Order: sequence, then C-alpha cells, then structure tokens
Amino acid sequence: MDLRAELLKSIWHAFTALDLEKSGKVSKSQLKVLSHNLCTVLNVPQDPVALEEHFKDDDTGPVSSHGYMPYLNQYILDKVRENCFDKCQFDEVCWMLAAKKNLRREGRDGNLLSNDDAFKIWRIFNFLSEAKYPLIMLPGEVEFLLRKLTTAMGAHWQEDSPELGPMAAVIGQNGQELSAWELIALIDSRPLAPGADRLALTLAIDEVYQELLMDIIKKGYLWKKGHKRKNWMERYFLLKSNIISYYVHEDLKEKKGVIVLEKVSNVMPIPDKDGRRFLFLINSSGKCFEISASDPRQRQAWISSIQSVIRVLEDGHVSVARDMQRRRREQRERRGEERDQLAQHMTDLKEEQERSRQQLQNLKQSQQEAEMRALVEEQKRAQAQAEIQEKYESELLHDKKVIAEMEVEIKAREVETKAHQERIRELEEMYQQLSAALEAERQAKHEEEAARELQARLLRDEECKREELEHLQEEQEQELNATRREKAELERESIERQQALENANQQLHNLESEREEAQRKHQEISEKLASASTCTQSWRDRVKRCEMLLRPIRPGDRPAPIISHRGQGAFTQEQFEIERRMRDMSMGGGKRASPDQSQHTSQPSPNLTLGPE
Repeated sequence: MDLRAELLKSIWHAFTALDLEKSGKVSKSQLKVLSHNLCTVLNVPQDPVALEEHFKDDDTGPVSSHGYMPYLNQYILDKVRENCFDKCQFDEVCWMLAAKKNLRREGRDGNLLSNDDAFKIWRIFNFLSEAKYPLIMLPGEVEFLLRKLTTAMGAHWQEDSPELGPMAAVIGQNGQELSAWELIALIDSRPLAPGADRLALTLAIDEVYQELLMDIIKKGYLWKKGHKRKNWMERYFLLKSNIISYYVHEDLKEKKGVIVLEKVSNVMPIPDKDGRRFLFLINSSGKCFEISASDPRQRQAWISSIQSVIRVLEDGHVSVARDMQRRRREQRERRGEERDQLAQHMTDLKEEQERSRQQLQNLKQSQQEAEMRALVEEQKRAQAQAEIQEKYESELLHDKKVIAEMEVEIKAREVETKAHQERIRELEEMYQQLSAALEAERQAKHEEEAARELQARLLRDEECKREELEHLQEEQEQELNATRREKAELERESIERQQALENANQQLHNLESEREEAQRKHQEISEKLASASTCTQSWRDRVKRCEMLLRPIRPGDRPAPIISHRGQGAFTQEQFEIERRMRDMSMGGGKRASPDQSQHTSQPSPNLTLGPE
C-alpha cells in the first residue's frame, strides 16, 4: 500500500467526522481548518487562497468529498514527501476529529480500552482495512486481529469458546464486515481471554501495534557472546524490519550494536557449549553471532521470526507485516475466485439436473399414459370373448417391451447428454485457444503497423536531411563563388594600388625638379584634399602626412618642426619620408585609392602632423 492511500484513510475519517448531517458535504470553513492542520503536520507549504480559488465557482453551499479530492491531491498530497513528517502525529490530528464524533465511551471504570488503546486499534484498523470507501475490515482480517490479541495475552484462540460471546458472529469467512468504531466497541465489550484485565489487554494491543505498524517483529532479553572478549552478556534484542538491534536495557537508551539481515543471511540452532544452553547462530554480512535463549520455545520463536524476515527479503519486500497482509489478501482473492467457480459449477449442475428431471418426468408421464391406455384395453379385453384373450396378453407383452425400449432410450439420452456436455467443454477450450491465437495475430499486426510507421518516419527524416544537405551545398557553392569574386577584385585593386604607388613616386621625382611650380599646385591640391576628406577618413590622414613634402623652401626660413605622436621634432624630414614610404607600401592591401587621391598623396601639406592611425 502506498503512502497516499494510507494518508487518505485517515483523512477520510476526519472528513466524515466533519459531516455532521451525514449528507456527504462539509462547509468551506471547516475544510480550511482541516487543510491548514494537514499542511502543518505534513510539513507542506500552504497556499491560503488556494481553497477559495479552487471552489470560487461553488459558493452556494458546502463542498462534497468528490469536490474536495482534487484540491487535496493537487495542493497537499502531491507535495508530501516520505520520511519528511511524523505519521503518528498526522494520525493523531485525524483521530482527534474522528473520535470526537464517533467514539462513544461509557464511564472509565466500565471500559476495557483507554483512549490510547482505542487510538492504536484505530491505526491498526486503517492498516488492515481495504482501500475502499467507506472503510471496512473484512471478517478474515477481524479474526486475524483477534487471534493476534488473544495470543499476545497468553491465551489460545478457540472460535467456539463461550468467552467470545457476540464476537463469534463477526469473525470467520461468513461473518460481517466492521467499521473502525464497531471494531473498537467489539474489543471494548468483553475480555478476549478468561481472567484478562485492562492491563493485559493494553499490553497485548501495544505488542500487536508495534508488530504491525512499528514493524517490531520480536523483542526480549537474550545472552550474546562477545566477538573480542568471548564473554556472555545479557542484552535486550529488538528485531525491526531487517535489523536486529541489541541494547543494555529495555529502555533502549544505550545501544550496543546491530545485526543487518540480508537475503544471504541464515540462522540455525547449534549445540550447547561454554555452559550455555539453547544456542542459535546468526550468520550475516560475513559475521557470526552466537545467541543463547532461556528455553527451547524462546529459541524457536526467535529462529522462526528471523527466518520469516529473510524469506521476505528474498521475495524483494521489506516489511513482514505488509508481506503477510499481501499474502492474506491474495489468499482471500483466490478463495473468492474458487467460490465463484464452484458456485458457477453448481449452477450448471443444477440446471443440467433440472433438465434431466424434466425429461424423466415427461417419460414417466408418457409411461403413466401408456399404462392407463393398457388398463383400459385390459378392461375391454376382459369383457371380450375368451378367444381373443391371448391376443390381449400379447399386446400387453408388447407394451412392456415398449416400456423397456423407452427406458433404454432414456439411458441412451443420458449418455448422449453427457457426451454433449463434454463436447461443449471441448468447444469452450477450442474457443479460448482461438481467442488467444486471434489476440496474438492482432498484436502482430499492431507491431507490423508500428514498424511501418517507424520506417515511413525514418524515410521522411532522411528526405528532410537530404534536402537540408542540398540546400547547404548550394549555399556553400554560392559563398565559394562570392569568395572567388572578392579575391579577384582584391587582386585587381592591389595591382591598381601598386600602379598608383609607382605613379606617385614618379610624380614625386617630377615635383622635386619643379619646385617653382609647386606653390601653384599646392593651392589646387589643398582644395582637392578638402573635397577628398568627405569620401574617406583614412586617405585624409595619409594626405596630411604627405603635405609636409610640398612646403616651399624660402631663403632664410627655417623649416617647421614635424609634430608626431612622439612629440615635436622627433623625426627629421628624411626619416619622415622613409617612414611615409614604408607605411604607403604596407597600406597596399587596404582600400583602393582613386586616381585623384593617388595624385594627392604625392604632395604632402606643410601642416602635416604624423600620428598613429
């Protein structure tokens, strides 16, 4: 049983307790309080307006259990995490609401169960009840619980015992189903064992409670042999799930160690030694633990409990109580199926018997009618003449022969009926085989269709990928052609720049020989440089570097110092000329200069300032 189903059982008790009018509905204010308490004990963050938002379209009255379940699942149960809250505290909150309405107690002296005992019985009921609402406990589970309690009190269970009294009507396979409050009232009505008092019942309930809900299978004092000192010490052992813990005392305050049981663990009795009797050995995780019991009965009880835990671990389960509950449920289901099959078989037999009885009745009626006709004929023959008496006797013999033949026919029909039933059974078996074969063929066709759909989808994906590859190939070809065109354009531009550079060098030599004409051309070049500066910024910087070469040399005038990024006068005219030529050569791969710009770069301005590009 999962955690959600266990929580829903306790919440169902609380919800039905709030339904005072038994109409199946609870007011929103009560549901708000219930939801707040549930979120608190379950450690779930609460949305204060979620309930109002969830039921904003239903403001006419209280909310039913079907209307509350979606909110409960979405905002509370879906957020619950296992081992993040105290399950006992959660049950106490639901018990407090449910017991206030449903638990009817007499005076304290007249009750066998205390409030704590009733709460434990209520939790045991939730554990053993079926996950069907309203919650009930089946008669077999009731008998199982009563057997457990009786055995825990040291008594023997006997269904015909006069001490059971009214309990005999609700136990066994044919008994009635019980609710939680009926079960508490039943146990509280009279002792389960002769001479049992309230304390014995409380101890028995606590033992069964620890076994079923706390998963404490066995506990008690035993003697254990030490691993190092090899001495025998009395310890209090506690078998819970697949772990055996041992303590100094039964108050469980000082823990001395644990024994972890596994699938490969084993337990077996061993001969007496070291002055100790009733020994048994536990072999687990490569270690051996020698234990001594007080008597053979205690030793056998511990061995049986440990072996049951190992069997549960081999089956892949953890809790012995839940495994036993699962086995009992499966056994009940098998018995129910067998009862249904037996009832169906008895019904078929009764129908067949009824048909045979009807046929026999018809045959008897026919025989009576034949006898009546024979009697009438015999009376007529008695009145007839003596010479035809022999004829009548022969006819009577003939009628008896007919009756014998009819009896033989009846027997033959009975044989035929049995053969017909056998044939029907064979046809039913054949029908089941044909149904199985048809189902297998249908499954094969379904798998074939799925394979065809998968193949078609793979073909479509392959076609899409092929189209994408073709598209990518076309794009690559286009990009390659564009790259080739750009490369050819760059080569052409490089050649043109080289030619422009050669032309500029030639013009520079010409300008050196024609210094007188440079002043006139300087004004024209300055105007062209002003118009070329609007086209590109980079060539403007280059023209400014070259203007310094075109400055006229006047007699008595001192050339203006060159200002560069290194400061005024850092470069001479010759160094500047060399630096300019090297930069022009390195700029050959840049933007292509126009013919006008090539001419402009050959004559620098006298105001040129050398700086970083």
